[in-house]
Amino acid sequence: MFRSRGYLSDREPRSESGSALDFSKIPAFLRVLLTTDGTVTKSLESFFWEPVNVEKLIQQEVVLEQSDPLLNLTVGTTVLKRQIQLRGGNSNKVYAKATSIICTELLPPDVLSNVKLGGMGIGELLRECGLETYREIIDYGECFFNADDHPKRNAIWRTYLIRMEHKPFIQVTETFPLDIYL
Repeated sequence: MFRSRGYLSDREPRSESGSALDFSKIPAFLRVLLTTDGTVTKSLESFFWEPVNVEKLIQQEVVLEQSDPLLNLTVGTTVLKRQIQLRGGNSNKVYAKATSIICTELLPPDVLSNVKLGGMGIGELLRECGLETYREIIDYGECFFNADDHPKRNAIWRTYLIRMEHKPFIQVTETFPLDIYL
């Protein structure tokens, strides 16, 4: 999905679960964020023209209680689960939230220590460390977005995998409140 192009003329994009979004009705910049494989933080800073801070909400090692076929992980594997939000440094608006499942055993030690510090977005960190990675968008849909600045708003989410040496090692789900992008 959106592997080599940002526009799909031959079909309506469908998520893994079979639901469809009418991408022509999604605000233009949000549509870019949903279909790109670039770093969201940098794009938000450029579009809204303000610094965007990564706020760590939760970060903990967890043992998988069920297998994760997307990351090829089995029950009992320890992963790092991280939840963050991206907040405008001047406006205080929450532009997005993200939940990441990170297979830490595949990360170089210096990258792992920077991930645990939590001050940067995953994409930003991987770029700064110079890791050669590939992002693959695998699913998207609609949901509600809760943040301290506005409770329960309509939102759109996407899930993608980050691969290194052809192995998936990070799964990220990002959620974007629609009203901020109108």
